[in-house]
Amino acid sequence: MISPAPAAAGDAAPHCPGAALRRVCALAALASALLAGCTLGPDYARPPVDAPATFRFAPATAADTANTAWWKQFGDPVLDQLIDTALANNLSVRIAAANVEQALAVVTQTRSALYPQVGYAASGERLRSPDTGLAVAIPGYPNPQTTYQALLSASWELDLWGRIRRLSEAAQANVLATDEARRGVLLTLVSAVATSYLQLRGLDEQLAIAQRTLGTYAESVRLYQLQLKYGQTSQMTVAQAQSQYESAAAQIPQLEAQLAQTENTLSILLGRNPGPIPRGKSIYDLALPATPSGLPSALLERRPDLMQSEQALIAANAQIGAAKALYFPTISLTGALGSASMDLSNLFQGPTRTWNYAGQLVGPIFTFGAVSGQVAQSEAAREAALLNYRLAIQNAFADVDNALVSQRKLQDQLGAQQRLVAALKDYARLARLQYDGGYAPYSTVLQAEQALFPAELTLAAVRASVFAAAAGTYKAMGGGWVAEADKLTGTTAPAVDERAGMPPLF
Repeated sequence: MISPAPAAAGDAAPHCPGAALRRVCALAALASALLAGCTLGPDYARPPVDAPATFRFAPATAADTANTAWWKQFGDPVLDQLIDTALANNLSVRIAAANVEQALAVVTQTRSALYPQVGYAASGERLRSPDTGLAVAIPGYPNPQTTYQALLSASWELDLWGRIRRLSEAAQANVLATDEARRGVLLTLVSAVATSYLQLRGLDEQLAIAQRTLGTYAESVRLYQLQLKYGQTSQMTVAQAQSQYESAAAQIPQLEAQLAQTENTLSILLGRNPGPIPRGKSIYDLALPATPSGLPSALLERRPDLMQSEQALIAANAQIGAAKALYFPTISLTGALGSASMDLSNLFQGPTRTWNYAGQLVGPIFTFGAVSGQVAQSEAAREAALLNYRLAIQNAFADVDNALVSQRKLQDQLGAQQRLVAALKDYARLARLQYDGGYAPYSTVLQAEQALFPAELTLAAVRASVFAAAAGTYKAMGGGWVAEADKLTGTTAPAVDERAGMPPLF
């Protein structure tokens, strides 16, 4: 499709009084028409999206909090400080910002071809010719001879078919895609810091349970060893108590290793070397953030990955026009103005002036598929980008549904696990009372306590998972809170559209 570039609002034919100015006005009008030209290839239009009316596992009640700094709803100042530190110091954020700067530079470089390229050149040469030819035929012919030259040159490719404008359009879309990737880094970073911190507090609680249980088991072993010494219990009971103690002791090194690894992960997210992480509120004192509300269609504007995929589609669409423009001739204007002299002191005298100008038209006749291959390649790339965009949308809907169902079912699991732990505590208490009263063997106590210990560990892990699922829901939903996080970064987000001071494409 060939679509003429729209004229600016209020454009009108210039008024040119006087015959002397008419030629200048005609040249100006011709240059304006050549600059406007036309653009080949399809103009971008957002493809239709088959979005569900609601999320499959939408909560019964939700709050319109998708655009707030949701991590502050946990009510833990230490977590807030950790996220501030990560946003300011994380190296992935700085890398992403540098990638945007690089993409912006590519736009500047691509758009520069829309305008005349002006340069300069200077040279000096001393040459001796053989003692034949002119050096002999012409008396007084200088041999050797010295020449000096200084030129101001200009060249300009007229973008009649919109090839450069399509390339600029693609480059600008790549900038926007790169910036969305940077916003995606912020989204992932905040979620990763919050999730890692919540996992850390869950591990802290599990370690406290294990250490507390180990102390209780150690006291039981000590008492049963005393009873064995005075013949009040059997060696089997002592062995059973000892095995119970060692089972709890084996859990502690595993938990300590997981704690250290989680601290190291958090340290890297904070942009520093591995080390200890400060703690704030316990897993029991944190507040659970409200579930954000929103419709599936809102994800198209909330999720950076979807916006990045769309910008990649826009870039691929523009490349089609750039490829189709190769079927048509390229018109270039060149010129030079300067001085040339055999004497450096006379280089800029009147008689030494030199100039030239030329026009060039180059176009294909037989390329044996060189151009058609590029067009087919760009069209296939656009189709792939379109399918990738649709796949990203489907994955986004699935991410949100997965996050919502995970949050709902984890809360159900937490309630069931709490009831299980309460029942097992009663079971262990009653079993010990029966054993102390001589109504049950110690194996009954052992069985009850062996079931209680892992249930308490699971309860702490599930509680941490409930909070982490809330963070995952906000990550899946996306939202304007990424802009709030962006303000806390140690880098200044570059402008990536017309606000950057770049001239508009059309």
